[in-house]
Amino acid sequence: MKKLKLSSIVCCIVAASFIVLAGCSGKKEEVNYTKGVYMLLDTSGTYTLELKKAQGIINYLLGSLNPADSFAVARIDSGSFSEKDIIHKVTFDSRPSVATNQKRVFAQKIEEFVNTVESAPFTDISGGMLQAVEWLNEINAGKKIILIFSDMEEELAKGHKRDFQIPLQGFKVVALNVTKLRADIQDPTIYLDRMNGWKMKVEDSAGKDSFLVINDLERLEAILE
Repeated sequence: MKKLKLSSIVCCIVAASFIVLAGCSGKKEEVNYTKGVYMLLDTSGTYTLELKKAQGIINYLLGSLNPADSFAVARIDSGSFSEKDIIHKVTFDSRPSVATNQKRVFAQKIEEFVNTVESAPFTDISGGMLQAVEWLNEINAGKKIILIFSDMEEELAKGHKRDFQIPLQGFKVVALNVTKLRADIQDPTIYLDRMNGWKMKVEDSAGKDSFLVINDLERLEAILE
């Protein structure tokens, strides 16, 4: 009887040791704090005249993003679901001197684009968003942000299908500098319906409060929050 009790105690001690060892050896899951920002620039019609403002936003972001963060800027044109529309993209190096040079080159590429851009006849916002999702998932950013610098009036070329849900789970979408069109001024419900439509399209996939509109470009800090 004593032998049985002793063997039971030994078994309990061994089992407890295994539990402790398993707990100690279990690796803590690392949190991914990196940010990925993909900015879409509307290049349709007269909206190209607004691109100097976009350049200011890009410069702000270049000054705010940290080492290991990623940034891409792409144009919205007639068919935006394409890598060819990416103007420039980068993941910032951990070495300050290298990161500084990366940011300088980025700003230079945007300057060249803004000075030479030609207006596009159509505005494929949904295609650009889908391309943003693909890139941000590929780089595995901890925080995924899509910025849309546009009046948010989507005009698709014939044959382009965009009536599908964009997979935006875990994403934040920010519409920037949403200028009012002539029709919006005449009938504000057109503007309200358009923006509500985009809000629903984003939040149906990404969840509540995942869509934000910033027209006051003095409060850009809200972009990265």
